[in-house]
Formats: sequence, structure tokens, C-alpha cells
Amino acid sequence: MSRQPSPGVSERSARPSADEPGRAIYTIWGVPPETQAYAMAKYSRSNQSMRESIAELSAQKAADFLETFYFQYGHRSIADLAHLAFAIENISLWAAVRVVDEPLWDGQERSTRYQPFSRTGYFTPEIASPEAARRYREANDRLFAAYEGLSRGLTDVLTRVVARPEEMEEPAYRRTLRARAFDVARYLLPLATRTSVGQVVSARVLERQISRLAADQLPECRAIAAELKDACARPPDAPTLHSLAARLPVGALDDLLVGGAAPTLVKYAAPSPYPAAARAALVRVAAELLGGSASMRCDVALAEPLPLDVEIVATLLYEVDAERRPFSAIARQIAALSPERRAAIVATALADRGRHDEHLRAFRSGYPLTFEIRADVGAFRDLHRHRRCVQIIREPSPAEGFDDAGEIFRAGLTDAGAELATREGHRARYEQALEAAVGAYQDLREDLGDEAIYCLPLAARVRALFKMDLAEALYITELRTGPTGHFAYRRIAWMMNRALAEHYPGLAAGARVYDPSTPIDLLRR
Repeated sequence: MSRQPSPGVSERSARPSADEPGRAIYTIWGVPPETQAYAMAKYSRSNQSMRESIAELSAQKAADFLETFYFQYGHRSIADLAHLAFAIENISLWAAVRVVDEPLWDGQERSTRYQPFSRTGYFTPEIASPEAARRYREANDRLFAAYEGLSRGLTDVLTRVVARPEEMEEPAYRRTLRARAFDVARYLLPLATRTSVGQVVSARVLERQISRLAADQLPECRAIAAELKDACARPPDAPTLHSLAARLPVGALDDLLVGGAAPTLVKYAAPSPYPAAARAALVRVAAELLGGSASMRCDVALAEPLPLDVEIVATLLYEVDAERRPFSAIARQIAALSPERRAAIVATALADRGRHDEHLRAFRSGYPLTFEIRADVGAFRDLHRHRRCVQIIREPSPAEGFDDAGEIFRAGLTDAGAELATREGHRARYEQALEAAVGAYQDLREDLGDEAIYCLPLAARVRALFKMDLAEALYITELRTGPTGHFAYRRIAWMMNRALAEHYPGLAAGARVYDPSTPIDLLRR
């Protein structure tokens, strides 16, 4: 039976008529970030095409629009439409960890494997005492000298235990072995070592980043926040556009070259007193409530599933616990409290939250998997780049100890290389450098306070919670156990896989992971 058209409804051809608009998909380039955000936001209020919107816009119109809808009406999603690229250069390694600690951050940092850090120097904070300043310089100079000596020495060791294949050119052979030597030598780089970071972020992430860094306990981070905000108000660095402007009429590119990169969207970014106030209150709660002492038995532990309120309170106190108890020990104590007591601790954490303050990161709970990880700062920096997880980070401390030097040398140099390096005194000098660094850190804490952390080496260990779903756990363990990766994070990722297999053998069975104890080819990259 043929289908009859409904009364009053005419049938249309499947083909679009000549006067119907065709599909249009095109990229946008060369538009200031705030103008771009305005043009995209207009889709919800206008039937104009993007080309039409951009053609009639000016930087001033965009600023006026953002003032009204972003700041007055609170349409914060508009800031997600403006993206900015930044170069953040010559900052300390530890400041870089703080800078990139954003869940929606995208960027890249200098690699300790593929380039030597011997010429970068290190960050020196303002130190009131000349004597303390001298001890600070001596501590970091010692670590840099040890790093340079170990880099050269281990490269030489590897050339004697790893033969060059006939098909491999000498420069490539030397570069590859030098990178393997850096993998071990990097443990001696101080956290003050200068590095550089490139980032591409939305204006909303940038505003949150600036506000967070502006409230950081480290003056260096507060200075970075101020300079990020200032960079948004200045014309962008655009060398390719300057060469183009020279061939165009005067003023043709003024919208791009004269105005600030994003002067409106971040102009109100400021430090919030809330995180520090909440932390101070929670420190008192942890000191009063938590008892006993416990140490982490292994470097990776997968927590048992917890009721949501227990998980949130345990996470709130984990970050501020001066005794550095394992998460499992804290969670057991919190689970024993009454629901009313747990609710009171949550209320304490929220008491000083202002209208525009986001919830503390501990409230991002409810993930099925919570790993507690203890790793050297170098390995942690690599794991820290994973964004599809919530990370609760404790500061590095000598109290967490160091990975065994013998295991590091065997993992990074093979058994033969480790044996030769030990005979030639490289392992002893490595251990002496770590011992001296811890002594300098403890000696300088009274004068430098929080800034004494700059004297710790990358070998110092940090403890953190990584909360995630199964897909992210499988992704991390597959990627980070790969045979070309650094041996330190390969071991952590393997332990994550083993912990997952112990709790959920059926779910871990399909993961394509590589056992880091399997010998690898040091010339494979």
C-alpha cells in the first residue's frame, strides 16, 4: 500500500533547493581570542554566520559584550570559547608542576631526557640573609656539578657496555645513550632548575590558573600569576604577523597587533582567600582528629571503595595531614566517625567559600578507582600530565625517602652498566649528592621556609592520590609501561596494573601492558 501525504503537508524533495543554504565548515584564524569568543557566543543570539559576525565586530564591541554577559550575568562558558597560547619560560621545575596543575590544561614542558639541563641554571628566590643565600647557592651548585659529572660518566659507561650496531650512525648512537644516561642523572637536578612550559588554555582555565597561582605559598608562583595576567593585557608576540603587516596598508592588522591578547576575560582574576582559609581549618581538624602513625608499605595502593562522604572527608584531610599517613589509614578513621561528624567536617571545608569560589578539589570524588602513588618527582611530573583524573598532591619531602640507588642504576643502565658504574664510583657519588641535598634542605628550612623545597632533587619522593575511571586506568597503564618510557614511571604504572588485577582480575586482563622487569634494548627509543 503506497504512503499518502498527510493533509495540509506538501512533500519535499530529498534534494535541497537552489535557494537553501549549503553546509559550511571552515576554520577561523587571525581573530583575537576575545573577538572569537564573542563571535561564537553570538550563535546563541543571532542567525548570522561566523564570517558575518566577525566582519562586523571590533575589539571594543567584544569587550563590552563580555563585560555584560560574562561578568554581570555570569555566563562563564563564554570564556571557554577564547583560547590563548603562552610561553612560560625560565621558571623552576617545582613552579612548573604548580603551573600545569589544572585538569583542563594542555601544553608541553622541556624534557629531561632529550636535552641537558647543565646550562639552564636554577631559580634563586629573594633571600634576606646573605649567609643563607650563600648556602642556597652552594647546595644547588653541588647538585648541578653532580648532575653534570654523572651525565658524562654514565654516557661513557654505556658506550662500553652497549655495542653500536653497524647500521646505526655514531651521532645517533651517542645521542641515544646520552638520553639513557640523562634518565639516571636527572634524579640529581634540584627542583630550582629552570625549565620552560608552553600552554594552550581557554580563558576560563586561565582565570582559574591565575587565581590559584596568585594565592600560592611560593612567591615565584605568585609572580608568575601576575605576569600571566599582564601578558593578557599586552599585544601578543606575533613575529609572522609583523612580517605580514609590513606588506599591508598601515593599521590593517591593528586589531591583532596593537590590542591586548585577552584584556577583558582575566582582568578580575585575583587570589581568593578561601583555599588558604579552608586549608588552615582542615589542618586543625586533622591534628585534632587523626591519631596513630602508619607508613605506606608499597609505592602504589588501590583504595577500597568508600561511601561518598567518607571519601570526601578522607581526601580533605589527606592533603593537609602533617604526619603524612596513608590514605587507607585516614579513611579507616573517618569511616568510624558518625555521619554527623563527617558532615561537620564538610561544613568546615565550605565555611569560607565565596560566591565565585569553586569547590575544593577533594569534592571531585566518587570515581570508582583511587590509587595512592608514591614516586620520585621526576616520575610524578610525567604522571601528572594525565588530565582525565583527579590528583590530590602532597609536597615532596625527604620523609618519604628515596628509591634504592642500586635499583635505579640497574633499571636505567642494565645489570652490566650498573655494575661498571658502581665499580667506577658513580653510585657512591650519586648517594653522597642525595645525602648532601637533604642536609642542605633541612639546614635552610629555618631561613627559607617553603622555599627550601627548591634545594630538593628530583629524586625526592612525592605522594598523591589519582582518582579515575577504568578507561583512564587502562590508558595510563598501557601507555606508561611501554618499553621506550622512563623506567621510574614504567614501574609505577606496572604496579597500578597489578593492584587493579588484584581487585578486578577480569577488568585488568585485557590491558596491553609491558612488564618493566623484562630486559629492554637501550638503543630503542
